[in-house]
Amino acid sequence: MTDGNRLDGDVSGTSAQIGSVQGSVYFGAGQRPVERLPHRSGQVPAVVDGFQPRSVPELESLVTGGVVLSGMGGVGKTQTAADYANRVRDVELLGWVTAASRSNLLSGLAELAATVLGSAIDDPELAAKCFLDWCATTSRKWLLVLDDVSDPADLEQLWPNTGTSGRLVVTTRRHEKLVLQKQSRRMVPLDVFTESESVNYLRGVLGDVSGVEDLAALLGHLPLALSQAAALIDMTPGMTCESYTDNWRTRRASLAELFPEGWSGPGDQIATTWAVSINAADALPPAQVARPMLEVMSLLDPNGIPLSVLTAQPILDYLSVANADLAARALGALQRLNLITFTGTTARVHALVQHATRDQLSEDQLALLAHAAADALIASWPEIERDTEYGATLRTNTTALAVNSGQHLWKPDGHVVLFQAGNSLGGAGLVHAALTHFENLYSTAHQHLGSDHPDTLSTRSNIAYWRGDAGDATGAAQAFTELLTDRLHILGPDHPHTLSTRSNIADWRGQAGDAAGAAQALAELLTDRLRVLGPDHPHTLSTRSNIARWRGHAGDAAGAAQALAELLTDRLRILGPDHPHTLTNRNNIAYWQGHAGDAAGAAKAFAELLDDRLRILGPDHPDTLLTLRNLAQWREQAGVDGEG
Repeated sequence: MTDGNRLDGDVSGTSAQIGSVQGSVYFGAGQRPVERLPHRSGQVPAVVDGFQPRSVPELESLVTGGVVLSGMGGVGKTQTAADYANRVRDVELLGWVTAASRSNLLSGLAELAATVLGSAIDDPELAAKCFLDWCATTSRKWLLVLDDVSDPADLEQLWPNTGTSGRLVVTTRRHEKLVLQKQSRRMVPLDVFTESESVNYLRGVLGDVSGVEDLAALLGHLPLALSQAAALIDMTPGMTCESYTDNWRTRRASLAELFPEGWSGPGDQIATTWAVSINAADALPPAQVARPMLEVMSLLDPNGIPLSVLTAQPILDYLSVANADLAARALGALQRLNLITFTGTTARVHALVQHATRDQLSEDQLALLAHAAADALIASWPEIERDTEYGATLRTNTTALAVNSGQHLWKPDGHVVLFQAGNSLGGAGLVHAALTHFENLYSTAHQHLGSDHPDTLSTRSNIAYWRGDAGDATGAAQAFTELLTDRLHILGPDHPHTLSTRSNIADWRGQAGDAAGAAQALAELLTDRLRVLGPDHPHTLSTRSNIARWRGHAGDAAGAAQALAELLTDRLRILGPDHPHTLTNRNNIAYWQGHAGDAAGAAKAFAELLDDRLRILGPDHPDTLLTLRNLAQWREQAGVDGEG
């Protein structure tokens, strides 16, 4: 069709002078190249046996535009894209390009250009441009999959315009929404299987066998790991889900031992999958910091590691970075490669990524890492646990660290974080859990350090204490008495731990019913502590507090209140008004003031204490809740209503 000096459509034959041309132009008498459509790429991977369809609404509703499937290696991005491509039947062109590098991408687009244009173009850049021009202008329906994009920068000037008839699916390990998502395409995170998807997959491969739920949970519902484990179980006579799971947990074998080797699913495939991502993350600024950061995370709780721990000074020292911002940027690099995720101020990492990372550590590296992580936990542990959820997170990370570090937290001595976690349990009101923690800790300490090591003796002290706190005062007193014999023999009479044991014996003796005997024993201890430690030492102050307490329980409530009032003056001077011991001292004064007959004074003192405990500890702390109960009790006895 002609319109003045304008031609629309394809032109061949004798040349003409024209103003503009719409469509392809061919010169000479040769035949115009013919499109080789319809065409379906032979590069689309086969969908594996037992494939579990993923719910990706953005894919299922795609008419034109693009979807970028972003996720860590092994979550099934390629399989999800392949399943979608195999189900799409209403397109004239289905192209599949492995886009792990720009050169691969250009090569794949050039091949598709030859398909849609009918002839090859030698220059890959020009061929790719011609194909992209076709994508943007054609009315033919097409679907293009760019699989395994390793770096979004490789797609610069190569992102297809889907126009009015095209669909684009991209798979990548990168998580960079600013680049990957635009108005015409959506970035969709692809996570591991759900529990039901994992179970259905395993049963699809192995049949209706037992133990699939535990196996799926053990492998963190990661599709690649599930497929490798299922293959190993299927090809190994006598192996079951239960035996595989037991082998993992008891032997703590490497990934290479736990996944198939030397066949279509190589044993190192999982580790290799993440090695590519780790190398890429480590190359991002700050260079060579992401890998050691992941090494730190490999020893901690996969379900949540506080940012405060990962940016604590011991971690900065291990990473050899100057400040927390650089550590945070390393975490960002890991997130960009989908190796970790963040929820608020908590980082998560898949347990198998951790396992693959730990497999690469030497024993010397593991020892250094274990102490760096333990020191970071202690540095992050608040003296007062106002946030009970944060305290619980620190404890779960300590447990994970202890398991993954093996013997290294016991060289040269038991690390303090092991004891901190147990006392944190008790401080949170989980007394029986604290007792169990220290009983287990004693067995480990005895194994690594021997029966006479101070840390082994300390675990016995903690067992005795939490036994008493759990309600067995007589058993606690007896356990401390047995411990005193060993501490006198090993440490001597003036050692602080020996003196503390005497204090504990007296205290639990009082709680078992002998208040006068407890007060007398503590008075004798005070003489030695004044001599050994001096009048301002915290243990000396605690001894004075305990004497007052048992003096009150022996019948002298007024004397107890007076002694505690004198002690409060010293604690305010030495510790300050917000220290836990100062607050406890005020609690005890109020308590004995009430028992001495001044219920109204006690209620007033508890009300003032409540204000400070709410400010310092928060409303959910056990000590705050105790103060609330005491306030209600003494207000009732004083005949004061809740507004008084």
